[in-house]
Amino acid sequence: MSLSATPFSMPAWTTRLHRFRPRLADTLRGYDRARFLADLGAGATVGIVALPLAMAFAIASGVKPEQGLYTAIIAGFLISALGGSPVQIGGPAGAFIVIIYGIIERYGLANLLIATMLAGVLLFTMGLLKLGGMVRYIPVSIVIGFTNGIAVLIGLSQLRDLFGLDIAKMPADFFAQIRTLWVHADSFNPWAFALGMACLVGLFAWTKLFKPGTILPTELVEGRSARVISRVPGPIVALISLTLASTVFNLPVETIGSRFGGIPQALPAFDLPEFTWATAKQLLMPTLTIALLGAIESLLCARVADNMGDFPRHDPNQELMAQGVANFVVPFFGGIPATGTIARTVTNVRAGAVSPVAGMVHAVALLAIMLVAAPLAMNVPLAVLAGILLFVAWNMGEWHEFARLRHFKLPYRAVLLGTFFLTVVFDLTIAVEAGLLLACGFFIWRMSQLFQVEPLACTTPDVEVHSVYGTLFFGAVGKIESLPERLRADTRVLVLEMHRLVSVDTSGVDALVQLHRQLQRRGVRLIVAALNEQPRSLLSRSGFDTLLGADGIAPTLAAALALSGRPAGSSPAG
Repeated sequence: MSLSATPFSMPAWTTRLHRFRPRLADTLRGYDRARFLADLGAGATVGIVALPLAMAFAIASGVKPEQGLYTAIIAGFLISALGGSPVQIGGPAGAFIVIIYGIIERYGLANLLIATMLAGVLLFTMGLLKLGGMVRYIPVSIVIGFTNGIAVLIGLSQLRDLFGLDIAKMPADFFAQIRTLWVHADSFNPWAFALGMACLVGLFAWTKLFKPGTILPTELVEGRSARVISRVPGPIVALISLTLASTVFNLPVETIGSRFGGIPQALPAFDLPEFTWATAKQLLMPTLTIALLGAIESLLCARVADNMGDFPRHDPNQELMAQGVANFVVPFFGGIPATGTIARTVTNVRAGAVSPVAGMVHAVALLAIMLVAAPLAMNVPLAVLAGILLFVAWNMGEWHEFARLRHFKLPYRAVLLGTFFLTVVFDLTIAVEAGLLLACGFFIWRMSQLFQVEPLACTTPDVEVHSVYGTLFFGAVGKIESLPERLRADTRVLVLEMHRLVSVDTSGVDALVQLHRQLQRRGVRLIVAALNEQPRSLLSRSGFDTLLGADGIAPTLAAALALSGRPAGSSPAG
């Protein structure tokens, strides 16, 4: 007896899981010096851009500036190294500001870290189960609504530092924030306001300053030095110049140093947050909120990056798995939730990135800057960071969509505006849930309107023919239920012509069964004709064909008229 090797086969359920394969593994094949130099330049550029944004996002979220830097460094490296997009940059994002602030206000910082870890597990599981494509089923009206709502809340949260108001801690609630700003309006600091507005105006001007037709002479705009200067990120120019102005003139404004005591020149030690199952159960909604927003933001950002160059399309499931790993790891170092960031990703692409190496370089460059220049950050005025965030919030919102609402019907307007107002007044989770319910409700209503049962002309006096088209589902059964009331008193046979009936669900089958019974009591015979594959299959599996009998289902309208006991040849009008 001879033994032969039996090939090992994986269990069937494992084939339904997504294989963990970062895009980096594919892009490193054939990787050469020229591509590395391109990634090196792009990564260094994005690292510089990320510096003020990471600190500003952290401060606005209610945590220390270094926590934003830790997140940008650690999560940014992991998302690029493990992700499914060749050029996406990950890190702290403006969309998370109001979410993080609200969670800290209600649950505390320690529970934010736990919720972030749990969200990381959820994101990884979503990718593993191939749910990355599900995010695309969220209607664009909901995405625009909550994005604009978050932008409004970001702008509102920055008014304290923009006006230099003496407020120890801002509340998380929208109306409470407005009331707090109003009560402390008498502590207005004109120097802080001047710095913040100079930053905001300067950022808007910087994007247009070096374009032809601006206030600069053409020879300056087209000069080599102008092209070099125009590549310097606006936030860095604003941060350095206004910090120098504030320091030189010793302006009486609050700075990172005066509020937080500066930034450490090292990464924090690994620390395990205290975790209990009782705590985890209380953090269900924060966990779902972080995971949902992280998934939406990262995949939307990856889709934007796909359309900016000749890159392989991103793998949404791998991207979610990378986001999950990053969000699980960063809380051990005091980091906050991370996701894909559109502004830094766009900067990365425009700076010439060709692979995930650029994102990894960006994290290393940011670490080097933090280690070297951390003491200088003490002098950065908070009003300048507020100006940067107001600029981010303005660019984040799709404000033109409000003007375009008049071109759309009520369902689109209701979903967008409802999601927007609920995001501003309540929170993102409630807004998205309500938006999805509204979208589903309007979708059901539209589908029910598309379903029609219309009479067709027939030359046989006691035979009525009705054409059925659309989708017969639970939202449209009323039109079948009301059909007996529309029949003539002398009707002996009702023929339902169904060649334009796309599909039917169990509620639709039940409605047909009830219709058949009602007609039977009135002595009217029901015949269905020209069924498509899906309706025919379900009617057969439900036993409805048996209920009607052999002469109750016909392949064509002509055959149905023949079964009614009258000669074929009567043709429906229209």
